[in-house]
Amino acid sequence: MNPLEQNAEFLPFHRDELAAQDLAGQRAGRAAIRPFMIDQHRAFFAGLPYLFTATVDEGGWPVASVLAGTPGFVHTPDATTLRIGAAYRADDPAATALAVGGQVGLLGLDLSNRRRNRANGHLAAVDCGGLTVQVAQSFGNCAQYIQTRRPAAIARTKRPAERLDGLDAEARALIEASDTFFVASQSRPQAGRDGGLDMSHRGGRPGFVGVNGSSLAIPDFRGNGFFNTLGNLLGDPRAGLLFIDFAAGDLLQLQGRVTIDWHPDGGPGGAERLWRVEVERGWRRRGVFPFSWIFDAYAPTTLRMGTW
Repeated sequence: MNPLEQNAEFLPFHRDELAAQDLAGQRAGRAAIRPFMIDQHRAFFAGLPYLFTATVDEGGWPVASVLAGTPGFVHTPDATTLRIGAAYRADDPAATALAVGGQVGLLGLDLSNRRRNRANGHLAAVDCGGLTVQVAQSFGNCAQYIQTRRPAAIARTKRPAERLDGLDAEARALIEASDTFFVASQSRPQAGRDGGLDMSHRGGRPGFVGVNGSSLAIPDFRGNGFFNTLGNLLGDPRAGLLFIDFAAGDLLQLQGRVTIDWHPDGGPGGAERLWRVEVERGWRRRGVFPFSWIFDAYAPTTLRMGTW
């Protein structure tokens, strides 16, 4: 056993997470959020060929992105250090304001088997070979709403990023067809060491994200009860979203402001809350996710949820 595990105490939720739990009527009690990575999580990260990330741009907005490499490109020299052996491309909005000491949120998600673990902390080093993260929070997540897919590495033709002011027809079509997306959020500074950046997954049947112009309506289905994302968004309503065209390897990265409806009248079946995003800007980056994918199956929880 990792010596740190023997007398470890779990970390508390920050005050906006507790407020979100109260608004939802779902107090989670204590969660297994540790200030270090357990050995099982360290081995998991080392086997991944991609890693989803939350960083902050020069304007203080969260950016949702993904880095990729051969398995082993992520490794953990010790239980509080995570090294990512991949760098952001220059046209990735996540690359604009990386600096030592900056906050980062990481989501390790194996789409082939629904395993996922989180690691949040700050940047201890930024160099041409990648990033080193000093881990402050580490925890696992349940496997709900994760659609399984089997990836194979593939070389793709990359094209220059396209800047978007809101959503165009192509972006709306991708979102309406998506069964998966990712959200980057951050706590307000008053959360202190209990807060920070967070990268999270959301899933549902295609059509679960409602689109109206440049506005998105997103159902919040029952999850682990932590309310990491909605708690952060209570304190800072700015969000970064990532949608993936799994067929083409394209990424759609968006930023917008969030409002939360805690007691909605209507919405897709299974929705307990709704959060709405007014998209302010985005980037379409073609051919940058270097995998081809074979769809396997919807999660059982996904099949029980409705669409707009």
